[in-house]
Amino acid sequence: MPDKEEFYDEAIDLYADQKYDDAITLYNRALELDPKFTDAVHGLAMCYQAKGELDAAIEVTKRHIEQEPEDILAFTNLSMFYQKKGMIKEAEAAGAEARRLDWKRQLKEAKPQK
Repeated sequence: MPDKEEFYDEAIDLYADQKYDDAITLYNRALELDPKFTDAVHGLAMCYQAKGELDAAIEVTKRHIEQEPEDILAFTNLSMFYQKKGMIKEAEAAGAEARRLDWKRQLKEAKPQK
């Protein structure tokens, strides 16, 4: 049986070939094996976005943020999805959170380790 990485890798190829429904199936299989597989979550959301299913992309991303509240890319993607829907206020808020998290990460990395 394929592992999560194999499902993920094949899903990426399907996405590149614009076979979004097939990619969605494989991203979901990867997530069945590891519900916190961040790369698969992002890929799944991008498939929905590519299909024009922005509500589904937003929902997948928001569920992921509940589990991983400091995922900068999730907030960046959420901002993009909202912007594509014309939800500018929400897009700006998600973008601001992505920037805040990135600054937080940069400060943490800049601190001398004891």
